[in-house]
Amino acid sequence: RKEKKKAEEMALNSMTWGYARIIAGTLLGGTLGFYVMHRVEVSYKMKMEEALRQYEKDMKKRQEEENLGHISGDSV
Repeated sequence: RKEKKKAEEMALNSMTWGYARIIAGTLLGGTLGFYVMHRVEVSYKMKMEEALRQYEKDMKKRQEEENLGHISGDSV
């Protein structure tokens, strides 16, 4: 009887640790996944803002070139 009771307690302890590991792994994995996706989004946003700045700079340069072209001699 003692052996049977001891075996049941060990099985219960094993299940408890199993559940604890599953829960801990789920929480840690979710946290890590959230952090990674956050970093990816921030990095993507920074790249897009830089691309937008470059685009605006190029457009401003083109407008200035067009304005200079119209002023300097296209109206001959």
